[in-house]
Amino acid sequence: MSQLPLELPLTENVLALEGGCRERLSTLLAWDLDFHDRVSGYASHNFHPFPAKFPPQLPRLFITGLTQPGERVLDPMVGSGTTVVEALLAGRWGIGVDLDPLALLLCRVKTTPLALDEVERTGIEVWRRASRAVEKGRRDLEEELRHSFDSRTRDFIEYWFLPEAQVELMALAQEIDQVKSPPVRSFLWLVFSAIVIAKSGGVSLARDLAHTRPHRDLSKPFRSPLAEFKKRLRQNLRGLVEIVQKEQQASVIGGDAQRLPLAENSVDLIVTSPPYAANAIDYMRAHKFSLVWMGYPISALSEKRREYIGGEAIAHVSFEPMPADVMQVVADVAERDARKARVLHRYYSEMRRCLSEMYRVLRPGRAAIVVVGTSSMRGVDTRTQDCLARIGEEVGFEVAGIAVRRLDRDRRMMPARRGRTPASQIEQRMHEEYVIGFYKPEA
Repeated sequence: MSQLPLELPLTENVLALEGGCRERLSTLLAWDLDFHDRVSGYASHNFHPFPAKFPPQLPRLFITGLTQPGERVLDPMVGSGTTVVEALLAGRWGIGVDLDPLALLLCRVKTTPLALDEVERTGIEVWRRASRAVEKGRRDLEEELRHSFDSRTRDFIEYWFLPEAQVELMALAQEIDQVKSPPVRSFLWLVFSAIVIAKSGGVSLARDLAHTRPHRDLSKPFRSPLAEFKKRLRQNLRGLVEIVQKEQQASVIGGDAQRLPLAENSVDLIVTSPPYAANAIDYMRAHKFSLVWMGYPISALSEKRREYIGGEAIAHVSFEPMPADVMQVVADVAERDARKARVLHRYYSEMRRCLSEMYRVLRPGRAAIVVVGTSSMRGVDTRTQDCLARIGEEVGFEVAGIAVRRLDRDRRMMPARRGRTPASQIEQRMHEEYVIGFYKPEA
């Protein structure tokens, strides 16, 4: 079992902060927020790769500095669940909201207390039964592969997975699906997903999948899903934290950050990291590689992707009025590419609705932390941090400050170029991000 590293003088320093929420927020924004030398792989944080997740020390700093035990901490775009895990570890009630099926699975597993012995016993039994099925029932598995997926999903699987990998993955999927305990079954599905979407390459023919930039490589060596599952199971078991709870302290909800299913003035702190504009990091492009094995058709996942914030589709989109300086940035992009400007306007419209919802559910006198990446469209700096700060002010927030955080790209899992091609636009700009401190004034 992993232990929470307390090497930071962080907790003591935070507890010593004085003043009201706004003063403490301004002080925290002035701290070193890079955290490059900190251990981040404790507790359940390393259960599954996830692109562009911030270090756990970042939400922990604001959670311990701006809330008390028992208070509610929200991440309305929960992603990998880092904020909710840290809220849970700090004795707060963590609330996560997301549209992405894999993000919801990941966050739920990472915040669910499990009996280590039961999970280990069940996981090993799943592996054994799947291994036996591959050895003695291969024809049945091949027949199941032919009839379990619609034609489009089947084509996707055929393109990205070798026949042997398909057989072993089907055997594992069938056995996991038979596990009776829903929390244990979810844990094992996450282990399964982590062998497909893996930093080191995974069991598909895709490379750069964990960075959401998959490309097919027929020379990629075969990795046995059965062997990788057993290895990953043991790795995740080592990171499993058994959280002793008197009552439930985490809620993970399927929903849209633009229409939060939460009551007005119901949360005490928000810490979140919205997506980039124009699908710069395309989560579904990677997530579908494991979700298809869990019963999600490719067509359904494509429809779900259209709902995500930061998409490139502009048909049937509701555009919001923007402050003049934000519209000037949109106009600057429009001079070079009218369609890209519409995509950017869509992003800021979606983020306006998100910020409005965040303002609605946050208690007066409390803070919202929004971590955003830099962006460029057709060579124009979109000034994401300034535009979101301005939009936030228009919906009612005060801006306590905007801090710059330098990224450790090796740990932040940003998309990277392949081979000797010139550095892409996205790679060039993903070297820093901004931490916006919003404050909701007292009524």
